Amino acid sequence: MRSRILLFSAAVLITFAFVRSRASALDAATTPNGKPEVSIDLATDAGATLVKGQWRYSDTRIIEVDFNGPGLDKQPTGGSVKTYDYTPHAGAADFDDSKWEAISPTTLDQRRATGRICFNWYRIKLTIPERIGDYDPTGSTVVFETALDDYAEVWVDGELSRYIGQMGGTVVGGWNAPNRVVIGREVKPGQQIQLAVFGMNGPISNPPTNFIWMRYARLEFYKTSTRGPIAITPSEVNVEILRKDSAIESIVGPNPKIFKLAEGFKFTEGPIWIPEGKYLLFSDPNSNIIYKYTPNGNEPGRLEVFRTPSGYAGVDIAEYGQPGSNGLTLDPHGRLTINQHGNRRVVRLEKDGSETVLADKFEGKRLNSPNDLVYRADGTLYFTDPPFGLPKFFDDSRKELAFSGVFSIYKGKLQAISKDFTGPNGIAFSPDEKYLYVGNWDEKKKVVMRYEAKPDGTLANGKVFFDMTTAPGEDALDGIKVDQAGNLYVSGPGGLWVISPEGKHLGTIIAPKHPHNMAWGDEDGKTLYLCARSGLYRMRLGIAGTRLSPKAE
Repeated sequence: MRSRILLFSAAVLITFAFVRSRASALDAATTPNGKPEVSIDLATDAGATLVKGQWRYSDTRIIEVDFNGPGLDKQPTGGSVKTYDYTPHAGAADFDDSKWEAISPTTLDQRRATGRICFNWYRIKLTIPERIGDYDPTGSTVVFETALDDYAEVWVDGELSRYIGQMGGTVVGGWNAPNRVVIGREVKPGQQIQLAVFGMNGPISNPPTNFIWMRYARLEFYKTSTRGPIAITPSEVNVEILRKDSAIESIVGPNPKIFKLAEGFKFTEGPIWIPEGKYLLFSDPNSNIIYKYTPNGNEPGRLEVFRTPSGYAGVDIAEYGQPGSNGLTLDPHGRLTINQHGNRRVVRLEKDGSETVLADKFEGKRLNSPNDLVYRADGTLYFTDPPFGLPKFFDDSRKELAFSGVFSIYKGKLQAISKDFTGPNGIAFSPDEKYLYVGNWDEKKKVVMRYEAKPDGTLANGKVFFDMTTAPGEDALDGIKVDQAGNLYVSGPGGLWVISPEGKHLGTIIAPKHPHNMAWGDEDGKTLYLCARSGLYRMRLGIAGTRLSPKAE
């Protein structure tokens, strides 16, 4: 996204890898104060060495760019105008700063940039040490504090999280005021965090005759008072749209926004909106928990544990990376259906709280680890079954099936309807239910397949609908959702790919953290809730999603 030179923004993304046992709410501005247990001075050689960090520096350059003026909708939809941007945009976690100047931490107070109206970047990737003197940092809350002459914004792992009325923290707090940012809660030794500090010379309306410099930079470690994932004040984060076709405009609009709602999970997956209660359920398969998130307007939502254990309680649970539930959905009667990794089965949660096992074996052999699922309006259930929930995946001795299948349950009968995939994953219907789409998690074959869905729950005429194999990025294909116009939203390499029903790439939504699965929510179905690694987000779109209409009991 482009922005005017006087409205530069920056971002904070906190990477978590923690053990969670309960949920809570916390305002995003809540930052520990008082005397820390221990601190690290990042403006010293000893401090930078302790976190295995190297400061890197770059000036920025102001450039003229094309844009659009304000339209009648108060958005950038008016006539063409010229405005200003800067380069480089270096807040992203994976930005390549290897060719930047490496600077000594003892020179952070050196005057830099070009003076007058100017901007610059400082970047450092740090690693939480095993010990800090006699202090073990495991489980600590870590705060990064700095103060620049004159203003600063702080990026942490590539995300800007800011809310209306925020002063300080990730954004400018005042004239030569400190920025104080929580960069990790319940951290672990070895955890890496990328910091990027954007410096600004000021006051901008009266350009000074001096330069930018960093007064100090330090890490402070506190005992964590709030454990578990937290719901935060809905906070806007940075988003980029790769626009490949003009049709993307009606979907994302001229001024797209993504808001972070909650953070601190091990890995978020499988969301489903519950219309009756107006809340979202989603899985953390690594933590063996299903969470419930109830929105609360512009205030922090309510985050609760809905079900635990969500997918497994076996004696060998410590061997599993993702023992819990994955995909969640509602059947035509509004009953929650759960794919359980560790239990290797699909279950339905009845109104009285009991579970009904819908599928656990095929031809006498246990399923691999059911992943994603979707119902047809007539009640036929379709689900994917790769081995990703098993501790050793394809090489696990527990694996009994010789294939990774797509299955359906038609009138109570379980049937294998496709063996075309190495890692069948996301699954969704076209709006008319004529076609079934299935994504493949396979780095050598990143494809979406499209099948004709037959009345008896089987498939016919499968073909490659879209191929992302050559696209850059480590991720293969994960969740798939479809809107009422038939457009697909596919978790693919680099972001969320939007593909027309004709198979044309319309654009890619690039969020700070990679969305792995999604759900249409809110009353109008135009909010796409995003499960993106350790966070939960939402994005308003221009076209509503497809959702089953509940049947009367």
